[in-house]
Amino acid sequence: MKTRVLIVDDEPLARERLRRLLESEPSVEVAGECGDGASAVATISATSPDLVFLDVQMPEFGGFEVLEKLSSDKLPAVIFVTAYDQFALKAFEVHAIDYLLKPINPDRLKQALQRALNQIQQQQATDLSRRLAALLAEVGGGARAPERLAVKSSGKVVFIKVEDIDWVEAADNYVNLHVGAESFLHRETMSALESLLPASKFMRISRSTIVNVDRIKELQPLFHGEYSVILRNGARLTLSRSYRDKLAQLMGKEP
Repeated sequence: MKTRVLIVDDEPLARERLRRLLESEPSVEVAGECGDGASAVATISATSPDLVFLDVQMPEFGGFEVLEKLSSDKLPAVIFVTAYDQFALKAFEVHAIDYLLKPINPDRLKQALQRALNQIQQQQATDLSRRLAALLAEVGGGARAPERLAVKSSGKVVFIKVEDIDWVEAADNYVNLHVGAESFLHRETMSALESLLPASKFMRISRSTIVNVDRIKELQPLFHGEYSVILRNGARLTLSRSYRDKLAQLMGKEP
């Protein structure tokens, strides 16, 4: 019997490329695709695929959160697909969980697929679940903030150091990262990005704005309890009334 595979990635082109590569493998059957975390949880729970290619970073919630929402008896074999930094890659290696870096290399895919098929054939489900749980404890949930973000721009991938980001603004299901004189549109929600950025350095000052506190030059009171947040590069942002509890933190005081 063929190994039933589920592809989970929010990018249609990435799913299409992976599906084409897998269709040339005689031992697997692509049983389905999911474009977001919520549908992935529902599909895995309902269909119990043998193997899941799981994107780590997706809007709303990503690959780690998908696994955290599944019951332990529903955990399949997993190959993570990621653009994460070296911290996460080392974590995958330590816990013997395989991963693929984007863009996917066909030879690396064959290697990861063969390892996964061997594990499945040897019926190491209990061991796989244990290693996945250990990985989630280290990387999922309270993961250490990444040191850089991989952002697609003009057909290429640009790596941006988190510490270089001045401020972030919401743009529907994207965010606009302002870095010096440049800005980069990144497919991520504000809430998801806020959970990734280090809380000691980045602060959300409105529903649509996150600021690097080290870039703040001064605060100026406005009307109705709002404040103008002026950055060292001259940018003017607004701390909204509903985020006034952040004021004490900006001033170096306990809330």
